[in-house]
Amino acid sequence: MAAAAERGTGAVSRRDDLAANLAELEARITRACTAAGRARDELTLIAVTKTWPVSDCLLLRDLGVTELGENRDQEAAQKAAAVTGVRWHFVGSVQTNKARNVASYADVVHSVDRPSLVSVLGDGAVRTGRTVDVLLQISLDGDPDRGGAEPSAVPGLGEQVAQTAGLRLAGVMAVAPLGADPADAFARLAEVSHRLRADHPAATAISAGMTGDLEQAVVAGATHLRVGTAVLGARPAPLR
Repeated sequence: MAAAAERGTGAVSRRDDLAANLAELEARITRACTAAGRARDELTLIAVTKTWPVSDCLLLRDLGVTELGENRDQEAAQKAAAVTGVRWHFVGSVQTNKARNVASYADVVHSVDRPSLVSVLGDGAVRTGRTVDVLLQISLDGDPDRGGAEPSAVPGLGEQVAQTAGLRLAGVMAVAPLGADPADAFARLAEVSHRLRADHPAATAISAGMTGDLEQAVVAGATHLRVGTAVLGARPAPLR
């Protein structure tokens, strides 16, 4: 009984912590929207739960969070199977050999940046009878190690997604370059989005902004914020 009581107390404490974090984050997002002249309901919050346990995902769902994000296939697949009633976003780099599996559970994939990935994702979606929303990841710094398609490649890549069964072109995503002004980076992303929407009017999503730069993303027109630390806290240091 004592052990059960301790577990219960811990769960309550974690729930309270998450609720407090969400309230603080919501206030921050609302202030950013007000400053930018935007309505709060124009933005979708994605709580990025990578490395955190399934229990946190369940608590967040119970607290009203309906969009959860992951960046590794094995962890994401396990959590998606365990936590229903939410939309799952795959926000990390997708390895081509993992793409079919990602398409079997992810509702949205934020990191499509090459033609070979499009065809494999589409195949995975069709095999499982699903339609997956796709965001094109845009490189804003030209660093191949960080992923992302060059802006010049976006028209062709967008058209390929639009023509691929099982996929729906939803918009664009980017991560602000390291050491650069995120406001400038997100403004460039907004320009890429504008050009994409000229050919694909329904591709309105702009996934940009994390814990450290969400205000700049809101100003630039982001529709989806990918937030981890501000929701769940600092991740524990990896074991060595």
